[in-house]
Amino acid sequence: MQPVSRWFKKNTEEKSQSQSVNLINGSGTPAAAAAVSRDNSSGTIINQSQTPLAVDLQLEQQQQGLTTFPPPASSTSNSAPGVPLQSAVPLSLNKNTNNSSAHGANSSSTLLSFARNVPPTSASVPDKMLQGVGALTEEPTGRMRSYSSVSSHTDRQIETLPKLKETSDVHEREELFCRKIRQCSVIFDFTDPLSDIQYKEIKKNALQEMLDFLTNNRNVLTEAVYAEMFAMVAANLFRTLPPSTNPIGAEFDPEEDEPTLEASWPHLQLVYQLFLRFLEAGDFQPNLAKKYLDHLFISKLLDLFDSEDPRERDLLKTILHRIYGKFLMLRAFIRKQINHAFYRFIYETGRYNGVGELLEILGSIINGFALPLKEEHKTFLSKVLLPLHKVQSLSVFHPCLAYCVVQFLEKDSTLTQQVVKGLLKFWPRTDSTKEIMFLNELEEILDVIEPAEFQKIMIPLFQQLGRCISCSHFQVAERALFYWNNDYIHTLMRDNAQIILPIIFPSLYRNSKRHWNKYVKWGANLND
Repeated sequence: MQPVSRWFKKNTEEKSQSQSVNLINGSGTPAAAAAVSRDNSSGTIINQSQTPLAVDLQLEQQQQGLTTFPPPASSTSNSAPGVPLQSAVPLSLNKNTNNSSAHGANSSSTLLSFARNVPPTSASVPDKMLQGVGALTEEPTGRMRSYSSVSSHTDRQIETLPKLKETSDVHEREELFCRKIRQCSVIFDFTDPLSDIQYKEIKKNALQEMLDFLTNNRNVLTEAVYAEMFAMVAANLFRTLPPSTNPIGAEFDPEEDEPTLEASWPHLQLVYQLFLRFLEAGDFQPNLAKKYLDHLFISKLLDLFDSEDPRERDLLKTILHRIYGKFLMLRAFIRKQINHAFYRFIYETGRYNGVGELLEILGSIINGFALPLKEEHKTFLSKVLLPLHKVQSLSVFHPCLAYCVVQFLEKDSTLTQQVVKGLLKFWPRTDSTKEIMFLNELEEILDVIEPAEFQKIMIPLFQQLGRCISCSHFQVAERALFYWNNDYIHTLMRDNAQIILPIIFPSLYRNSKRHWNKYVKWGANLND
């Protein structure tokens, strides 16, 4: 059988006699250089630790014009790491090399990589495949990094278009309006305040101009505008939110912990306002918009409620409410996705920034429920609204949550027993702040309760009130005593005094004698 070196020489000489492949050489370490000797007859550098096959291949490579630094004596040695792989193999082809020579270089690179137990590198990729690849750039270390999702500098070079009000022709104005929308789909990097200042201002002015034009004119929304508008909104709004920097649960203080504000808000605010004006326009047609406002769009929109910027969540709340009102076929899906967001918050993550805003939307939705209530709505009350009382960050959204619960009871008073027992189940034991919130909500529930429903829950309810009155925390005890100032609750207690008084009297008596706070002691004496 013909030796490998002769076969290699014969094939490569036929294909590349006058061509050569340029290699980028690396610098070796002293430990790697110690294993190298020079052949006196040919002047060729040979690694003493290489196998005969690798030596023959290296000799033939250098005879063809290839120059490489030898690999380290031991690829597994920790004391002599040797030369980086990037410098031991070719990285690019000479652009003047024809197809045949490139094929020969590819073959040699593949064989050399096999002999050294190194995978083939990008030298085997033709130049045509490497041209136009703008997503990746090569750093000096040989690593590959990717650009951010922000448009490239060339794409961000937008121009100032003519004013809409200066265009009289209807078709030209429609085309200009669509061009401005497409122009506003370009995304800028606001982490660098000094970059693209001119083009950022052009986009801001275009958004403001379209907002004013849509506000002051009718018959602007043609069929072509719908597709462009939804594409622009998706390009600007649907993004990956940064990780939260604020603490969660009871450690979060809305007055002390500042929320992380969105850096690109100068553009985002105008995009939100333009989209809201688009939805509220008098000539808005849901039949044309429904092909773009699908389930995926709604899901992406709901994901943005986790933004830490309260300004963004407030505009999202208004937009989602408008969508819920105009698109009847999306209502069930919106409620389902809101449920899923709450399930993740309650049972998985414990962190979600948009709970309060979603509860505000649900408050108006619950108010419009038809009677009798569907089983879906009752399940939402028992599986979502009541378990929300046990989360640590209850103080952030409790007023909205209490409003939703009361709305359910006003719709269907038969749910009172389920709601009160649910509150007693999740009643806080060691958190006085949450206990005061529970007492506030319970008083709101008693304000709308039916006398017949009150009799079903008065025993466990006043057992808990007795424990609150006996609480050593004066604010909890004082808040419980305030129930006697409510005329309707006082009437309910008077009508059922034979059952309630034996439950509540021991706590009132102990407070009147031994409580350390004089106001609680005075309140207990007054009610006694």
